[in-house]
Amino acid sequence: MRETLKNAWKIPDLRKKILYTVGMLLIYRLLCFVPVPGVDASYIATALEKVSLLGFINSMTGSNLSQYTVMAMGITPYINASIIMQLLCVAIPKLEELQKEGEEGRKKIAQITRYVTVGLGFLQAIALTIGLKANATNAFLGLITIALCLSAGTAIAMWIGERITEKGIGNGISLLIFAGIISNIARSVETSVAAVFSGQVAQVGGVGSMIASVIVFVILVVGIVIVDLGERRIPIQYAKRMVGRKMYGGQSTHIPLKLNSSGVLPLIFANAIMQFPGTILAFFPNSRANAWWSANVTTMSWIYQVIFALMIFGFTFFYSSISFNPVEISKNIQNNGGMIPGIRQGKPTSDFIKKISSRITCFGAIYLAILAVIPTAIYAIAGVSLSFAASSLMIAVSVAMESMRQLESEMLMRHYKGFL
Repeated sequence: MRETLKNAWKIPDLRKKILYTVGMLLIYRLLCFVPVPGVDASYIATALEKVSLLGFINSMTGSNLSQYTVMAMGITPYINASIIMQLLCVAIPKLEELQKEGEEGRKKIAQITRYVTVGLGFLQAIALTIGLKANATNAFLGLITIALCLSAGTAIAMWIGERITEKGIGNGISLLIFAGIISNIARSVETSVAAVFSGQVAQVGGVGSMIASVIVFVILVVGIVIVDLGERRIPIQYAKRMVGRKMYGGQSTHIPLKLNSSGVLPLIFANAIMQFPGTILAFFPNSRANAWWSANVTTMSWIYQVIFALMIFGFTFFYSSISFNPVEISKNIQNNGGMIPGIRQGKPTSDFIKKISSRITCFGAIYLAILAVIPTAIYAIAGVSLSFAASSLMIAVSVAMESMRQLESEMLMRHYKGFL
């Protein structure tokens, strides 16, 4: 990785992109320390402990929610808006037509997504402020002011993410989430190390818990990297054909299917959807439904874990169905004179690819579900509380690897040697 960055730094164009990305991330992190006016911070930490579903937002935003800065919601409303738009593109024919229009259609959908993000962020800000009792003035105008500040922070975060994607390295939205997760993990490590050296942690239990956390951390990182790099290759054999006076084809290639083709999206989508009931019930703080949800559906409850795992399964297969089309792939192979050895062209080929894809998707769903429940399982079995969520760690590792791959592809485009 060091050699990759060193070689990329020597290319002026890539150096500008790296500096632009780092600069925008620094601006985002500086905005994370801007407080929201009219907020009573004394209630927020206590309320976050009671509503543990908000812990994922807090980890993704780098603890901005617990401090209630202008970036308290971060990019979460944009993720929710993207989920809503993807579902609507399947349900509404007009949006489906826009999606198939190419670049112009995608631009219109992206514009609609931005408006939905701001509106959803405003509503979510009101719900969070009421639910956390963060409005110090208890006045309607104070509530509107806080909601406007939080939704403006979300709009700025969305703009920064889009600028990084357009002019920098990597996916901007993913990098903003990555920055929040890494800052949160670094803060937890700093607190733990300081507690050990200051004698505030018991010599056996505290140090043992830290060592166990480090071991689990290393095992998870290694496992995530192995699964992220793993792929199932479907061999393709192209027949020789004469075009004019030249012979084409005759070579062998393959279709690479990643073991976890959906990446971290099912985890993000499932976490985002799990926040909806708590957000809606926050409008009715004294209702029985809100009291039952807060008492029973917590991250440490088996109800939450079962619902969470089922939603991960559903989103994994849903994302695979909209992003991978075996029939289209089969047609492209047949049109180019190719075939899978031992499989006839046409429907048998599409059925074979669909069967392989379903098996891999099932493996990816099980892998993501296990990864999501690991912290709760470790705490229930060994009593060790991890300072990080496995899903957050997967997001951080996957984003880092994807950014490095994009940097390497940029170097390949410039015919530069010396990367990993």
